[in-house]
Amino acid sequence: MQKTVSSRYTLSRRGIMGLTASAVATRFISSASAASPQPPSVVSVPPREWGPGSPPVMYPDPDIIVLDDRFKPYLLGITQLRRVWDKGLWLEGPAWSEQGNYLVFSDVHANRQYRYLWETGAVTVLNGDSGNSNGNAFDFEGRQIIQQDLYRRIIRREHNGVYRVLADSFDGKPLNSPNDMAVHPDGSVWFTDPTYGDTLSEGHPDAAGGPTNPGGRLNPLIGQDQPTLIANQKRELPSNCYRIDKSGRIDLVISGADVPDPNGIAFSPDYRTLYVASTTKGPGTDGPGGQSVIYAFDVEGTKVTHRRVFHDMVIEGVKCPPDGFKVDVDGNLWCGVSGPLGYRGVVVISPDAKVLGRIRLPQLCANLTFAGPKRNMLMMMCGQSIYTLQVQTQGAAPS
Repeated sequence: MQKTVSSRYTLSRRGIMGLTASAVATRFISSASAASPQPPSVVSVPPREWGPGSPPVMYPDPDIIVLDDRFKPYLLGITQLRRVWDKGLWLEGPAWSEQGNYLVFSDVHANRQYRYLWETGAVTVLNGDSGNSNGNAFDFEGRQIIQQDLYRRIIRREHNGVYRVLADSFDGKPLNSPNDMAVHPDGSVWFTDPTYGDTLSEGHPDAAGGPTNPGGRLNPLIGQDQPTLIANQKRELPSNCYRIDKSGRIDLVISGADVPDPNGIAFSPDYRTLYVASTTKGPGTDGPGGQSVIYAFDVEGTKVTHRRVFHDMVIEGVKCPPDGFKVDVDGNLWCGVSGPLGYRGVVVISPDAKVLGRIRLPQLCANLTFAGPKRNMLMMMCGQSIYTLQVQTQGAAPS
């Protein structure tokens, strides 16, 4: 299993630190080996086992790392990390439906959307042809909003089951591949639009001559039952962030020059601050690409001001590129990150930009959310697997 995890991480579009990963992992493994009385963990030898039939884990969980005492109240000492499902390819976009009592999530590479049913823990197919759905959210009216990489658009499922297109272009040019979003109480939807979905695996490459298909050797129409929806699409816009007004108007709120390769996005609990992750260089991107940091902005009505680096995502001297994240009711950011073994997983950052703790996982975490009837179950999408942890806080916003 570890070989598979390492290979998947190395091929991740969100940035690989392969040259440093082995050195850091070796240091952790050597240290763990010397401390034989310690319980099995991600970095121990032999490593921790996961799934049904695996040995029970000692309390407190050895892969929950407290770096600041302010993290302790959020932890329940008699719970542990669990892997509850591992049948995916590349899991993304978890969102909690309060009305349906289920978690919806995307398997981007499999072109499917699933539901995790709270009552039974069963995972069922919600949509077997999802348009390579990526991000999902539920707005303040309980309607599901879906970002489709294949069609490079955002749609909303109305209460009567009808799907409505919210955005597929800006200034007359097609979007790149909407990736993550944050809903606002005023009815607006704020979203990032990098190019991660402009590939065969996660959506479709550009038409011939576009940045992700410059030689025209790839045919994006092969296998498509609605080729007219993607015909002649090629990248024409920078990787920007946009706001969809309740009226349907789409405005540019953050340019790709200010936040290159934007990815995760979330509001503070009072909606006065907007956080956006600049991850790593996307397909067809010129220049250095994303910076693997999280930016913060002040929200002033429909616009943002005062751009600053909220956190450089260097954790204990190790760069941990951020992906998706959510904010809890106290304003802490729970961030999915990649990085070498021992650092990939989740990093929790306070509103004053201090790292409170880490959750070590054997795989990088692409996205996460607070789920369950009490919104206190952290559900983490990690490659092909879903991991859970019951916590003593709640998500600050729907989904």
